[in-house]
Amino acid sequence: MLDFIYYPVSWILWFWHKAFSYVLAPDSGWTWALSVVFLVFTLRAILYKPFVKQVRTTRQMQELQPQIKALQKKYSKDRQRQALEMQKLQKEHGFNPLMGCLPVLLQVPVFIGLFHVLRSFNRTGTGVGQLGLTPEENAQLGNYAFSAADVESFLSARLFGAPISAWITQPVASLEAFAPFGEIPTRWEIAAVAVPLMIVAGIATHFNSRASVARQSAAAAANPQAAIMNKLALYVFPLGVLVGGPFLPIAILLYWVSNNVWTYAQQHLVFRRIDKEEEEKHAAALARRNENAPKPGARPTKAKKKGVAAADAADTPQSEDEAGEVSLRKDTEADASTPIEKGDGTTASPTEPRSSTPRPGSRPKNSKRKRR
Repeated sequence: MLDFIYYPVSWILWFWHKAFSYVLAPDSGWTWALSVVFLVFTLRAILYKPFVKQVRTTRQMQELQPQIKALQKKYSKDRQRQALEMQKLQKEHGFNPLMGCLPVLLQVPVFIGLFHVLRSFNRTGTGVGQLGLTPEENAQLGNYAFSAADVESFLSARLFGAPISAWITQPVASLEAFAPFGEIPTRWEIAAVAVPLMIVAGIATHFNSRASVARQSAAAAANPQAAIMNKLALYVFPLGVLVGGPFLPIAILLYWVSNNVWTYAQQHLVFRRIDKEEEEKHAAALARRNENAPKPGARPTKAKKKGVAAADAADTPQSEDEAGEVSLRKDTEADASTPIEKGDGTTASPTEPRSSTPRPGSRPKNSKRKRR
C-alpha cells in the first residue's frame, strides 16, 4: 500500500549496508547500526533546505505577530474579513505557514517506512504487518530492496548481544526467529541496549525542544497556545520516548537518537547563519543612515524665507521654453525700470507715459484701427 515509501527507504538502507560492508563484516551489528544512522543523515540532508525555510518562516511569524494580533482585534466580529486580511498580510510578506511544519510532515512517512522495513526482516509474528511465517520461511524471503541473504545477515547481526530489530516487549514466538542465526536473546540483553538508547533519545529530544523555545520571542512565548506547545515539547515528548521505547526496535531507537543529534547540530548551524545575516543587514542599514546624517560640527542650513524661496523657484527655468519666457520677462522689467531719455536732453520716469513720437530711424507702427 505504501510501497512508494518502503522501497526508497529500503534502497537507501541497502546502499549504506553495502558501503559499510567493505569496511566491517556484513553480519556485524555495527554495520547495520551505522547503516541506520547514515540513512537518517541522508534523509535529513535532503530535508536541509526545507528546514532552513522552516526556521525563517518561524522567525517571520514572530515578527508579524503584532500585526496579526491587531487584525484579530480589529476584525474580531467579522471572521471572514479577518481571514481575508490575514491572507493579504501573509501574501504581502511572502509568508507561507505550511513551510513551518513541512520538515516535520516529511519525516513522518520516513519514520513509518523505516519502522515497517525493519519489522519486515522478521515476519514470524502475527500482529499488524506480520505474516506468521516460521523462522525458516522468513529467512528464505527477501525484504523490499534486500535479498534473502541480506535478511539472514540482518537476523544474524548483534549489537552488544542484542539483535537490532528486537525490542523489549517482543513476543517470545517472534524472538525464536533469531534461533537459526545465533542464540535467542533474552529480554535483559535487549533492555541493556535499548534502555540507554531510550534515555539518550529522551534527553536529546528535551534539549532540542529547549533550544527551539529559547529562540522564541517574548510575545510568542506569552501566547497561551504556544506556552502549552512548549511544555509538551519540553517534557511530554521526551517522556513519550521513555514510555514508548520498550515497544520500539533497537534500530528505531538508533534512528531517534541519530535524528535528534543531527537536529541539535543543524539548529545551531542554521541559527548562527541566520543571526549573522541579520547582523550584516542591520550593520548595512546603520551605515546607510550614518552616510545620510550631517557630519559632526556642521551647522544646519537655515531655510530661506518663503518670499525669496518662491521668487527663486519662479525664476528657475525648468526647460528651454521656460528659460526664454523668463529671459523675456526680465528684459521687459529692465526696460520698464530704465529711465527714458527725451529729445531735449532731459529724462523721463519710466512710470510717465512715453511719447508717441517715433525715434529717429524707427519705422512707424501701423494703426490697428483706421480712423473714421
